[in-house]
Formats: sequence, structure tokens, C-alpha cells
Amino acid sequence: MNKPQKRTLLFSLFMLALSVGVIAAPPKREFYEIKMYHLKDKTQEAAVEAFLKDAYVPALHRAGIKNVGVFKPVPSDTMSGKLIYVFTPLSSLDQLLSLPKLLDKDTKYLAAGKDYLDAPFKNPPYVRIETTILQAFTKMPVHAKPNLSSPKSERVYEMRSYEGHTERRYQNKVKMFNDGGEVPLFVRLGFNAVFYGEVIAGSHQPNLMYMTTFENKADRDAHWKSFSDDAEWNKLKVNPEYQNNVSKNTSFYMYPTEYSDI
Repeated sequence: MNKPQKRTLLFSLFMLALSVGVIAAPPKREFYEIKMYHLKDKTQEAAVEAFLKDAYVPALHRAGIKNVGVFKPVPSDTMSGKLIYVFTPLSSLDQLLSLPKLLDKDTKYLAAGKDYLDAPFKNPPYVRIETTILQAFTKMPVHAKPNLSSPKSERVYEMRSYEGHTERRYQNKVKMFNDGGEVPLFVRLGFNAVFYGEVIAGSHQPNLMYMTTFENKADRDAHWKSFSDDAEWNKLKVNPEYQNNVSKNTSFYMYPTEYSDI
């Protein structure tokens, strides 16, 4: 058997193994919804939290969405008490579109969330809701729960948004994560990422977003020090292929609520 025949045979065997499940197909890329509740005072904060804890998160669990993240800005953040973040992983955009109708049929959800859902127009439970929709990176197609042991109130979850000058330069930064080796670098250095995603609908496009997690602020600072000192990163960041691909870098520091799944 010559080499071309061997390659053909090996490819055929691989495809057969893939078709019968001996070799698992790579998981499909998830979609993520990130809601940002803008609040004016403690009363609104309490109303939204009660809705999320008692109605929304349990309803999403019943709908088959297991890992719902609910986060608040760290106390030192100027946005503390003014924002609540909700992270929802989705298997498809169809699931996103069908979710409101599904919730409208959930009697437990409607009962538990009545105060929020039927709030009078003169006393709404929030100022506005800002929503961002993302698709997971090819290098990390599904989200992950962080492997942390500290109390949730002490943790620091850092969500970053990298904006690009143009769509093409933004895609170059996405490529830097996927093909350039930036995602594996974060894995090797133990950054406990929840997700990496391309923003497909949002207010700061073109941009990508990702979330890394730490036991506490000191742990966060130590990890980023190891990142900046890493030889692989210092080689990657000067690679001519990946220059001038970020126009703005914004970090959001938060911690998970006690009822957050992540």
C-alpha cells in the first residue's frame, strides 16, 4: 500500500470512528446572553435580586439551562449598587428567541416573579436593561464553571471587553486568541476562564469579551503578573501578525451572588 492509499484509509477510519461515536465530535459553539440591569437605588437592587433569585434563575433551570451566572460589581467599584449582571449560556439562538414564550407558560415563574413582572409604571424595578449577545470562541466552544474555593463574596471575576478599530482588526484579535495561542496561555497560567466570546449584538462593536476568575484580588494581581512576565506572552504580543488590533480595553470587576451557579 502506497502513502496516498494509507492516508485515504486512515481518513476513512477516522470518519467511521467519528460517525459511530468512538471519537467524539467537537462541541458546538455556545451563545451567551449578558444582561446588565441598570439601577438607581437600593430599592431597585433588592427588587431585581428577589426576581432573579426566586423566579428567573429557577425558571431557567427548569428550562434546562443549568449554569446561570449572576454578578455584582465589587464594593470598591464606582458602579457598585448600580449594576447587576446576568450571564446565560445558550445552545442556540433559537433557544434565546423561544425563552420568553417558555417563561410565559411557567406558572411557578409567573407567581414567584409577580412583584417584578407586574410592577407599576411609576415604580419600575430598574432603569434600563442593556443586553449583549455573544458566540463562543472556537478554542473554547462551551463555558466552564471556575474551580475556586474561596467564599463567593471574596472572589474577583474580571470581564474584559476588547474593542477593535475596524471589523478586520477586531477579527485579528479573535484570531490571536484562537490560533495565536492566547487562550491556551490563559489555561496554562490557571486563569479559570468562564467564557470567551465574539460579540454579535451589543453597544460597543466590534468587540470580543471574556471572563476570568480568581480567589480574591491578591490572586487576581498575582495571575496577571505571571501573565505579563510569561515568555510565551512576550513573544506573542510582538508578533507582527497581531499588531494594532485593540482600540480600547475595558475591565469590569465583579463577584458572584450567593445564588449564582457560576
